[in-house]
Amino acid sequence: MGIKRGVSLYSYQQTQFFGKMNWKDMIREVHDNLKTDGIEIIDEAIIRDYPFPSEQFYFDWNNEMARYGMKAVTMDVYLDVHQFRDHVMTHGEAAERLKNDIKIAARMGFENVRCLCLVPTEVIEMAIPTAEKYNVRIGKEIHFPLPIKPGQKQSVKDPIMDPRMVDQIIELVEKTGTKHVGLVPDFGIFQHSPTDLAIDYFKRHYNPEMVDFILEQGEESNTDEVIRLLDGKYPGHGLNAMTLGAILIKESCAKPEDIKDIVPYIVSIHGKFYHMTEVAGKPGQYEDKAIDYATPIKYLKECGFDGYINSEFEGQRYCQDAGEDKLIDEVEQVRRHHEMLSRLIGK
Repeated sequence: MGIKRGVSLYSYQQTQFFGKMNWKDMIREVHDNLKTDGIEIIDEAIIRDYPFPSEQFYFDWNNEMARYGMKAVTMDVYLDVHQFRDHVMTHGEAAERLKNDIKIAARMGFENVRCLCLVPTEVIEMAIPTAEKYNVRIGKEIHFPLPIKPGQKQSVKDPIMDPRMVDQIIELVEKTGTKHVGLVPDFGIFQHSPTDLAIDYFKRHYNPEMVDFILEQGEESNTDEVIRLLDGKYPGHGLNAMTLGAILIKESCAKPEDIKDIVPYIVSIHGKFYHMTEVAGKPGQYEDKAIDYATPIKYLKECGFDGYINSEFEGQRYCQDAGEDKLIDEVEQVRRHHEMLSRLIGK
C-alpha cells in the first residue's frame, strides 16, 4: 500500500537509440540498482512488430518480468491518426486501435494504458467495454500546460489542449459508472521555472543576450507583452510559441493542492523531470530545481494514494545537439531521481 516507485523505460531512450541498452537491460537496471519493481513503456518503442506482436515477444516479455518479479504498471499508447495515406482516422477507427492496445497491454500484464491528453473523450468511451473485459484501466494524461482545475491562470497557454479535460474525464466516469477510466497526472504540470538545460540549449541556438532579455522581461510581463517587446528589440528573431513557452515558465499550470481532489481517479503518475542536481549542502541528495515534487507528494501521502510514480526523464533532448561527448547520463539521472523519490515518499 502507499506510493510506489517505477520507471518509464522511455527515460532510457537515448541509451536505447545508441544500442547500449535494450528493454531487458532496462528492467535489470530498475531491479538491481533502483531496488523497485514498477515498469512503464511506450508501446512503439519496446514492442517488436507493434501493433501485432508475435507470440515469441509476449513470451519473452512475460518471462523477463517474472524472472525479476517486476510489475507492469502502465503502457503508454499513441493514436497516430495520420498513419494511412488516403485519410485521417475517424474516432471509430481510433477506438478500434485503442481496443487493440488494451488487448496487448493485458497480454503483457499491464494494469493501465495511458492515452495522450488530446485523445477525444468519445474515443475513450467507445473503448470502455474492452477495458472492462480485459481489466485494464484507461488513463488520460494531464500534461503541461493543462491545469487540474479549469480557470487557473496559466503563464503558458495552448490553443489546442482543453483546460476542462480533467472534468470531462470525471464526468465520463460518473456517467458510465466505470472503474476502468481515470487520469495520469504528469509532474510537468508542477514545473514552475525553465530548466537550466533548456536555457543552455536555446542560448546555443539563438542570441544568448536575446534569451537573457526574454528571461528578464518574463519576470514582470505576460507572454503577449514579452512577444511585443521581443519583436521590437529583436525583429525576425525566429522564436516560435513553443520555444517561448519553455523559456517563460514562471508558475506551474496546476496548483499542487488540487491533486487532492483527483486522487480517486489516478491510475498512475508520470514523474517528469529534466535535470537532477545535488541539493546545496546535502551531498548525495538530489532535486530538479524546476519542478515541485515535495508538495504534491505530501498531498498524495495525506490522501492515501496507492499507486506508482514512474520516472520519466526528458532532459536528454536538450543536450543531443551538443555532440556525443556532451550527452547526459540517463541511467545516473534516473538513479538520482529515485534517491529523491525514496526520500520524499519515505521509503
